[in-house]
Amino acid sequence: MVNETSAGKPIKPDKHFLLSDLLGSMVFLRGKKIGKLTDMVIVETGKLPEVKFFVVTRPFGYPPLLVPWENVTSIEPGVCVVDIAEMNKFEGTPSEDAILLRDHILDKKVLDMEDSEVEVVYDIRLVERNAKLYVTEVDTSKSARLHRLGIGFLSGLLYRGAENKDNGAISWMYVQSLPSNISSFKGDVKLKVLKEKLAEVHPADLADILEELDHDQRVMIFSSLDNAHASDTLEEIEPFVQRDIISSLSTEKVVQLINDMTPGQAADILSVLPSDEAQPILAALQPENSKKIQSIIDRQEEKVIHYTTQKILKFSLETIVEYVQNDYPRHARGKDVIMYVYVVDDHDRLLGVIDLKELLQADDKAELKDIMIENVISLSTESTLKEASQQFARYDFRALPVTDDQNKLVGVIPYRDVMNLTHHFLE
Repeated sequence: MVNETSAGKPIKPDKHFLLSDLLGSMVFLRGKKIGKLTDMVIVETGKLPEVKFFVVTRPFGYPPLLVPWENVTSIEPGVCVVDIAEMNKFEGTPSEDAILLRDHILDKKVLDMEDSEVEVVYDIRLVERNAKLYVTEVDTSKSARLHRLGIGFLSGLLYRGAENKDNGAISWMYVQSLPSNISSFKGDVKLKVLKEKLAEVHPADLADILEELDHDQRVMIFSSLDNAHASDTLEEIEPFVQRDIISSLSTEKVVQLINDMTPGQAADILSVLPSDEAQPILAALQPENSKKIQSIIDRQEEKVIHYTTQKILKFSLETIVEYVQNDYPRHARGKDVIMYVYVVDDHDRLLGVIDLKELLQADDKAELKDIMIENVISLSTESTLKEASQQFARYDFRALPVTDDQNKLVGVIPYRDVMNLTHHFLE
């Protein structure tokens, strides 16, 4: 049965395309090949963008053509037929504010708000419906990537038997592209939608997203956040990205963000900046707040060597487990750190560490070298209190050894001596 409109005219069934299948198609005019389809210009007129022009590149240095969709009589993968009277009347290039599917969207990053992830667009899905061509979805799946590489047949082998495991199709309505020049993407409208959705993303997740983007994209997204959300997000970002973002913001904007933080949080942020960049920001703050933040920064830069203890459990490689176990109370008497056993050589070079629990569960006759962890996380004599607090927060250790340039164990810094101190001088 053929569907009909109310006027009795037949309705053609929808035709679906992948952009990658259409790009490079030979373009024919009255049976003569005139060039290749290299891009499409879209306009966002409703829920789905509408393709308005085909960009046709011609050989021998001839200028490209902008062919309106209405002049495309048929399109199939590999072959495109157009009907225009005089080619010179259609010569030209897309305007600066035009949105181009290949140049602006394909292979670019998008923000998938459903999963709070940055994805790469490997393909774009289109549908020809009621004599118009629309963009329906972007495809970020591995299958789409394989299809682009010309080995799409492998996707059936790689993903056979799994349900929805490679479904990377994201409706255009739920994807916000992240261009460097937002104005070319109708920025005011798109950014409003983006801001509403970003407000729902947890700062930790948003930090992960920003770390994946390039500089211009980071600044664009970060600048769209309200101050409270931006402050929370900035605290979660890696230091090198913090520097990248803060250096691109005005002093006034940074001051607004700092005012939404505790002095300790502000000190953490400003301490990643060079002094010549941090000082103008501190000078723009209220004097009392600036003084408090500066004192915290100064304290963070103190060396951990001043807080270490040498009252620790230290033994040689060949020490028998039984010796340490049986006389543990005597070994531990008067020590500041008793939850770890440190294994050293004759020159006090750190060779390994053993957690007390592992020691108590070990074979009595084993040697310490048989049960120690050789890849020891340690601090150097030049490490700061801030670096120590970051290591404690990252690894959840109860103490950290401090070594010199020759890996000699010069002491151990307990968790409480840094983190309790951190609590007082950061907050």
